[in-house]
This record gives sequence, structure tokens and C-alpha cells, in this order.
Amino acid sequence: MVATAVVGTVALGTGVGVWASSGGGGDGQEGGARQSSVGPGAGSETATPSASPTPHQTYPLSQAPRTIPAVRSHTPARGPGWKPQKADRVVISDGELADEGRLIAGELGLTYAGEKDDVRAGDVRLALGGGDGNQESYTMTVRSGRVDISGPGEAGVFYGTRTLKQEVHGGGTAPEGVVRDEPAKPVRGFNLDIARKPYSESWIEDRIRELGDLKFNELGLHFSDDQAFRIESSTHPEIVSKDHLTKAQVKRIVDLANSRHITVVPEIDSPGHLGAVLAAHPDLQLRNASGIATKGAIDISKPASAKLVDDLLNEYAGLFTGDQWHLGGDEYQALTVKDPQASYPQLAAAARQKYGSTGTVADLATGWLNDRAGTVRAHDRTLRAWNDGFYRGTSVQAAKDLQVAYWTGKEIGARQPVEYLSAGRKVINYNDEFLYYVLGQPQTFVYPTGQRIYEQWNPRVLRGTTAVPARYDGQILGGSFAVWGDFPNAQTEAQVAAGIRMPLRATAQKLWDPGTPAMSWTDFRHLADRLG
Repeated sequence: MVATAVVGTVALGTGVGVWASSGGGGDGQEGGARQSSVGPGAGSETATPSASPTPHQTYPLSQAPRTIPAVRSHTPARGPGWKPQKADRVVISDGELADEGRLIAGELGLTYAGEKDDVRAGDVRLALGGGDGNQESYTMTVRSGRVDISGPGEAGVFYGTRTLKQEVHGGGTAPEGVVRDEPAKPVRGFNLDIARKPYSESWIEDRIRELGDLKFNELGLHFSDDQAFRIESSTHPEIVSKDHLTKAQVKRIVDLANSRHITVVPEIDSPGHLGAVLAAHPDLQLRNASGIATKGAIDISKPASAKLVDDLLNEYAGLFTGDQWHLGGDEYQALTVKDPQASYPQLAAAARQKYGSTGTVADLATGWLNDRAGTVRAHDRTLRAWNDGFYRGTSVQAAKDLQVAYWTGKEIGARQPVEYLSAGRKVINYNDEFLYYVLGQPQTFVYPTGQRIYEQWNPRVLRGTTAVPARYDGQILGGSFAVWGDFPNAQTEAQVAAGIRMPLRATAQKLWDPGTPAMSWTDFRHLADRLG
């Protein structure tokens, strides 16, 4: 939620700029700046001038830091701010923050001193506690030549260190005052299709570091599709493509993501998009009444099909240790024909056997999704599926705890987002109008721009360009920018990284604070260039 405004608060964009003083914070002034802890501003957020101020003790009221995403609230103060010096320390009050402490110390060229109770000029101290219970919130106080970052959870403290890093990289100095910050949305994701286009471990790790600095908290990995299956398997090695990630590589990716408080969300899409798996199991390929194979579709009337997919779900639950899972569920080709019952009589028969005389192929597909959800739910995961995997008018209803990953309204019988929201579903925004970076720009897709996301999109814009009513805002958990490899050779890894750079930053801003940004797009782009 938006931080409560307080007297003296300066929101980013109202007088934005990196703080500068008339004598403090610059080279050659550090001694005076550090001594300022006994002068104006010491121990308070606003300062009362001393009786005999000296030039290096007179500071203008600080201005809000310039970061991406912008901080939600900054209470200004008079003082020199904080600028890192080689002898400065990063200290922690709680052992759980050791990783965060070592990381920011290395990034700013400081000494990591571990758990310490003493207080020194120049310290950056990380601590757990305070806040309103939101584990991603934090408070950063710059005062008396020191920086204190605290939050109720490790994630929030980590985000505080990201703000500090950006302040220093962007302007050299963290401005005096207090930042109180938290995200508007709990899901801030980047989804990567590594099935159709393989990406190197190092490229993925570079993206994780980038995502962490932008305060994203999810990395989706779509690693199985018609074209390839990209992660080593011990239960079904026969399905794995030649160019793939080993489990050791995936573990390193997951560990790095965890260190940045990013959850890796795996996706094994079914019952469609299984072409690579079915290439090794042609007996499970779905065929229509004429015996013609249906692309990417598994025959969900066969018990062996469920066993195969469940083997994989159970296997990878041990590799991906986060609490989220994507079941896919989209574009099952048996349900894109005019009369599924006539075209696929074996599916119709299985549906009637399982659900009675009125059972349909859509019922059978819904039951398949629910059964796969049951397999993954046993591993204590929260589940999501694409919106076109939820069918209208079925006697079998999708499990109530399945979250809707809403990406399109182009499918046959497409439903508006409000239908899912009014039914009480929680929804994650993958709007293909704004957030889909599809290599080669097939069909009607065009590469999204950061400017369009920044100026026209927010999490309530779930389909097309129209926002759903504000009353549903609480059910929209957040969103995810997605890269899809329809034409994998259309861009190199380096081109993809460059192409998504500003869209990622715009998405980060709008998920952290969905409101109209105070900063113009031109200024935002210049800020991104300065921050690196």
C-alpha cells in the first residue's frame, strides 16, 4: 500500500534530484561531513540551526533519492547525507542478514564487519524489525553520517540495500532523511521461455542480478514446449533436448535467485505444448477421429499420460525450491475445434465415464488440470495456470486455489478478466498487449516499449488497454513481463537483453507503484542510463 504521507514528506518527482549541498558531501569535505553528526540534523529528521553555524554545517533540505523503482516516501532533513569511503563498514544486527551485508559491502567497496554492537561514523547498519509486517517493506535512515536500513523481513532489508546502491551509483551520495518504502504488488515477475530459445546459465544469472536491483521477486522458467525440453531429467532422460541446462546449473540459478529474494517459478505446460515430451512417447500423442496427430497435445484419456507428467512434476519439485508453480493449461488443441466430442471420441468417452453422461472434453481437461494441481499441491506450492486453461460452462470447476495468469483475450470463447475476478479468483497480469516480448514479432505481436508500459499500463490493465474496476485491485497480485521464443533466431541473447532493458524498468516502476509516475518518460530514461 502507499505509505502514509507525513509532514515534510517529499515524493519522488516533486523537486527530484540528487542531493547536493553548499559544502558537504563532495571530495575533500568528508571530514566535515562526518563531523556533522554533532551539528544541525543530528538525531532528528528536521534540523534547528545552531546558534553559530559554520559554512560546512549549513545544508539545504534534502531532496528525494532518484531510483528505479521510485521510493514511495522520503522525509527530508538537513545534513550532508552519506557517501561511501573505503574505511566504512557494513554491520548487521541480525545474523540472518549476512548475505545482504556482504553483497552491499562488495558492491560499494566497503568492509563487511558482521554482527557488531558499536557505532562508528560511516557505518551502514542492517537490522530486522519495525515496519507494519509487510516482509518487503523497509525504512532507510541517513543521519549523523550513518545509514540504517531496517525492515520486518530480509527481503525488505535487501530492497533497502538496492535503494542505497542506486543512490550511490546515480549521484555518489545518499541524501539525508528517511525513506519508507514498500511495493504495491506482491508479484513482480519476469517470465523467460527457455524451451524454444535456449539461454546460457550466465545470461540467466545476469538477468537475476538485474531483476534483483529492480526489486523484482519472481523469475518464471518455461522450459518445456513443442520445440524442446531444456532441463536434465532423471525420471525421463529420453525427453531431454541436446541443448539443455543440467540440474547443477539450475541449482546455481535457483541459489542466486534466492540470494536476491527472487522465487524461480517453473512451468511444465500441459496438456498442450508437450511436443518435445511426446516425441519420445508417440503412443501418448493425441489423435483425432481420423488418426491424425494433434500438435503438442497429450491424450488425457490415457492413464499413462498422467503418470508421465506427474513423474516430471514430482521430480522438479525437488529442484525448484520456491513456493510457486505454473501448471500452464493453455492452448489444448482438442478444444479449439468446432466439435471436440466428435473430433476426439476417445476423450468424449473418457469424460462420460468419469463425469457421467453429460461429461465433455472441457470437463476432462479441467479434471486433468485439477489432478496436476493436486500433484504439485502435495509439495506445498501455490498454483497458477493460464487464463485459457479455465473453461466456461463446464460441470467440473477448476480448483479454487488456482490463480489465473491472464495473458490473452484472443482465444475462442475468450472471457473478460472481470469474469475471473467476480468469481473470486486471484489474478496475475501477463497482458500480451503490453508485457509480451515475442521474438520475431509473429502474428500481431510487436516488441513492447518501456515508454508505452510506463505511460499507459498498470496492473489493472489485464486485457487490451482497458483497466478493470478499482474494486478488484486487491485480487490482482501483480504482473510479469514475458519473453517468448517463437522465432528463436530473430535476436541474439545480447539483443534480447538490450531490447527488454527499458521495458523491465518500466514494469518494475508500475508494479512497485501503479500510480501515474511523477517523472516524465524522458527523465526516467535518462535516470536509467545514469544508474546503469
